[in-house]
Amino acid sequence: MLTHLDSKDRPVMVNVSEKTPSHRTAHAIACVWLPQVIAELFKEGEISTKKGPVFQTAILAGIMATKKTSELIPLCHPLPLENSKIDISSLTPAPEGGATVEIHCFVHTHAKTGVEMEALTGVTIAALTLYDMCKALSHGILIKDVRLIEKTGGKSNYQTQ
Repeated sequence: MLTHLDSKDRPVMVNVSEKTPSHRTAHAIACVWLPQVIAELFKEGEISTKKGPVFQTAILAGIMATKKTSELIPLCHPLPLENSKIDISSLTPAPEGGATVEIHCFVHTHAKTGVEMEALTGVTIAALTLYDMCKALSHGILIKDVRLIEKTGGKSNYQTQ
């Protein structure tokens, strides 16, 4: 049964009024493949553009996105986030050429509902910001494998295998 539908299949916000607040965490990941022309520029580390340093700007955008998730996804509850962290890994050469960057988002709260959507929104917006800042060099950037890695708290925990 989908939790965001009532008995008449109309969209509803999940009623969490009877739930007990608990510590909840989520970890999501997005992988971004960069064509060789962009990967070459990152070999020495961070690169700066007219919009600012690419990775640092993507980190800030991802953190800001976690805080705005309920404004972007219609039935998400607004949550008091206690921590939101974005990590961007160094480049890993890709077998097909170019390089891959992993973006991780870790979110914590003490609330009646989980923070999975906040973590997924954080990595997605960070990846889109990376794309936006590098698209002048190539539109061939691929954002892929956006997924939840782990969530704790609530009725059940989840971890990918």
